Amino acid sequence: MSEPVIESMAEVRSHLADAIDRARREGVPTIITRRGKQEAVVIDIEEYQRLRRFADEAEEAWLNNLADEAESEGLTGSVSLEEMAVLLREQQA
Repeated sequence: MSEPVIESMAEVRSHLADAIDRARREGVPTIITRRGKQEAVVIDIEEYQRLRRFADEAEEAWLNNLADEAESEGLTGSVSLEEMAVLLREQQA
């Protein structure tokens, strides 16, 4: 992935199609700022989907590791993988 372009909300608003084309064709993300603070990013949909898959796989591996550790410690006080996933997602919300 190329170095991102950083633009204000006003700049992106005036040429959003260019930011989308730049992300899609050149793989260059655009970081959108508001009052000098980074707020959002425009990236290619395929890159978003790749990152999402990576995050999902990492979460699943981590949960599986936790489940394996819990199983090796015995069943007393343990929860199922599904219950653990629900608990973790609630904490992230």
